[in-house]
Amino acid sequence: GSHSSPRVRIGHARIMSLSAVVQPVRIVSLRATAVAALRRGSKPTRVRAATRPTVPIAMASSTLAENPLASWSFGRKPSGDAPDLPKWSSITPDHVKPAIMAAVDKVNAEIDAIETAFTESTPSSWSDLMDPLERLSEELSRPWGVVSHLKGVRDSEALRAAYDECQPAVVTASLRVGQSRPVYDALVALTKNEDAWGTLTDAQKRAVECEVRDAQLSGVALDGAQKDRYNEIAKELSELSTKFSNNVLDATKAFAHTCVDKSEVDGLPDSALEQAAQTAKTKGGHENATSADGPWMFTLDAPSYMAVRSHAKNRALREKVYRAYLARASEHFAPFVDDADAKAKFSKNGAGDNAPLIERILALREEKASLLGYDTFAEVSMAKKMATLDRAESLLEDIRAKARPAAERELEEIRAFAAEQGAAEATSGLMQWDVGFWSERLREAKYELKEEDLRPYFQLPAVIDGMFELAGELFGIKVEAADGDVEVWHPDVRFFRVIDAATNQPRAYFYLDPYTRPSEKRGGAWMDDVVGRSSAMAPTDSGAVRLPCAHMVCNGTPPVGDKPSLMTHNEVTTLFHEFGHALQHMLTTESCGPVAGINQVDWDAVELPSQFMENWCYDKKVLRKIGKHFETSEPLPDDLYEKLVASKNFGSGTRYLRQCHFAMTDLELHARYKPGAGADAVFATERKIAEKTMIMPSIDEDRFLCGFGHIFAGGYSAGYYSYLWAEVLSADAFGAFEEAGLDDDAKVAETGKRFADTVLALGGGIAPLDVFTRFRGREPAVDALLRHNGLVPVAAA
Repeated sequence: GSHSSPRVRIGHARIMSLSAVVQPVRIVSLRATAVAALRRGSKPTRVRAATRPTVPIAMASSTLAENPLASWSFGRKPSGDAPDLPKWSSITPDHVKPAIMAAVDKVNAEIDAIETAFTESTPSSWSDLMDPLERLSEELSRPWGVVSHLKGVRDSEALRAAYDECQPAVVTASLRVGQSRPVYDALVALTKNEDAWGTLTDAQKRAVECEVRDAQLSGVALDGAQKDRYNEIAKELSELSTKFSNNVLDATKAFAHTCVDKSEVDGLPDSALEQAAQTAKTKGGHENATSADGPWMFTLDAPSYMAVRSHAKNRALREKVYRAYLARASEHFAPFVDDADAKAKFSKNGAGDNAPLIERILALREEKASLLGYDTFAEVSMAKKMATLDRAESLLEDIRAKARPAAERELEEIRAFAAEQGAAEATSGLMQWDVGFWSERLREAKYELKEEDLRPYFQLPAVIDGMFELAGELFGIKVEAADGDVEVWHPDVRFFRVIDAATNQPRAYFYLDPYTRPSEKRGGAWMDDVVGRSSAMAPTDSGAVRLPCAHMVCNGTPPVGDKPSLMTHNEVTTLFHEFGHALQHMLTTESCGPVAGINQVDWDAVELPSQFMENWCYDKKVLRKIGKHFETSEPLPDDLYEKLVASKNFGSGTRYLRQCHFAMTDLELHARYKPGAGADAVFATERKIAEKTMIMPSIDEDRFLCGFGHIFAGGYSAGYYSYLWAEVLSADAFGAFEEAGLDDDAKVAETGKRFADTVLALGGGIAPLDVFTRFRGREPAVDALLRHNGLVPVAAA
């Protein structure tokens, strides 16, 4: 499977970091809560101060005691062996508003009190400063996390209404805490108080430093005119990014091409023809359209565009769709729309042309950087990342130099194959719109592997058992079923206890919600935290620390009759990916809450454990353990295994070269490009980079940047390299196991223990580069990534 478009989770780890560019995370999870709220809402809600009738306090508190959401004590009151976790099956939508509004009131009152106290006397110890802030953040982020989780797994009209009603107040309270100047001043004072600072652990120091940095990046430290200008820039950038996305969306919606003759749609799979006939009905008004007889309407939506690019034998259709896609939201889009208004909108500097917006966005980002005391916007982005600009750029150049010859070989092979098949275009020379088509034909000819062929070998229960067994061998833990110890939100949900194999003591807990429930559960797979490891939130009776608990949610096929839940290999990889995130949350040994587990792990490092676990899905021993035919119990046959591994690297040179092009363009525009020369200079900058990153020169009308939402309307500005950086880390980490010898159980266990003691244990308490170096004995190197993807000749064994 290609990782060019990574699976982005919507768990807290991701949100805390994804939000960095929109709103830097402050006071650990409260800011995350605000952004999580915005990201998860079924529709974006306008943030405004909530007005609501006040409930008489006496009445409210008596009913709150009986409210299972309001009375949860966030892991501080376990009963016997059972941990203190939310009462999932008891919570109803009626409980939401009273519990959340009470939490909002409590947080508002507490931040007022904290600010007053900090202003009167500056706190000079961790316990006077950080513990109260951590407890404050939990008051709202934990119950709101419960509501957000239920919205993802047990949605209903009533729950959605309660969520939407509370959301503005939650966001407002979170921002109120996140932008507190007295809190910021107290944090800075602590860093300057030598005696007090000397008493902190390294993890505590990093927690304070991260808070200060995040506050500074969100403009909390600016005063007067500078602060006003910072806020103006933030507001305008937010508007520009919305406008940028809308233009891309409008262009995508404005294009349609209808085919009436069966010969025009030759080669397209049934699924694409069904979709095209459906579009012809809904969008084109052809109410009698059928997939067999047409008419068929094609659009620039990804599924339609990709199907035409990869499968349509009609070369003119491939060319038209390719040219339109690269012209979206630019002056070159006008020829692809019919009515006069649309033509005017997509003309040079028209309302739909993103070129002037790009220039404006880059200029404002540069100004924002200088207000914050940085030379370039790339430096602002790197302030919260593991990489530095130099490291990121030399890594990209390394990958580019190795991927280019591979991509050249791949293109030659595609050209030769097209010629061999007698393609007319092979004589005149393949163009960009031919390569995707012939590449797909070549892949089919070489591997003949369909995802569905593997499904009978992967039964969910066996895959889960094998995954737990692998974690046991690698990380010295036992995963035990503990169903019935706590409430769950659906009868299918499992509950597990993670035991330390050496001491037999519990280390963590997690829920697994494995099957799809389309009526109430959103798609995809994700991991999220219920509570994190923390000494400040330790159980009140005895415990020195609160143990972490995680959610793992998947959308597997439910078992039917005596047929178990069967998975594609891609779904197996996804399960291992999420379990990697969960392991970093659960196996942390850091008890300082703000930097325990996935908290404050830099954005470009947070995917290390998850992508690391994916590597095991191609390991023959693991696949033989988890891959057994559900009817005959025969293990995954060797020929299917060989095809699976071989097809993984098909086209990897082209894929990595393309990722290098995006990432290098992004860094160039944010580190060296000087706005002010007009939008054409932006495109010239990209063309200069393309000399090194493209084998076929781009067409003159190429305006890919006008549709590059990742960096102009998403969180990836001066950060697109993160995709490749995380892949380098995870491949290099797996390389340590390969060097030890994957067949040597003792060596694998020894390397696994080292991985558990560093990457999984240290959380955000130590800078990720140091964590990695402790595990690997050196800084990350790109060799393993290149080797795993077939970008270097493998030495003969």
